Amino acid sequence: MEQKNVDPPKVEAGKNLTAYCGLYCGECGKYKKGKCPGCQKNEKASWCTVRKCCMENGKLSCADCTVFANASECKKFNNIFSKLFGFIFGSDRQASIDMIKEKGYDAYAQEMTRRGTHCVKKK
Repeated sequence: MEQKNVDPPKVEAGKNLTAYCGLYCGECGKYKKGKCPGCQKNEKASWCTVRKCCMENGKLSCADCTVFANASECKKFNNIFSKLFGFIFGSDRQASIDMIKEKGYDAYAQEMTRRGTHCVKKK
């Protein structure tokens, strides 16, 4: 029996389900339950300064920022809410941004799907 090369399963467009701050909406519980449309389509998230900045500057995420070499230097990215979120959920958004920069959006989405998580966890 001849074996065919099988491509890995396609993850729903990595760019479309990556939040502006680097979290991966495709593995978020609220997104999976249909309770959130994902960061890029969530018009209720007008309070988010990271989202607003990326949208105003035509960036898909902080990984595309050319102002700061490291997103953690940005006060919009590294604010009290993100620190609290990171503490509660053990997330490392900077590591997520770094992975997007290194591997690209689709590879990042595939990795987060493989891990079954919406973010890189703090070590």
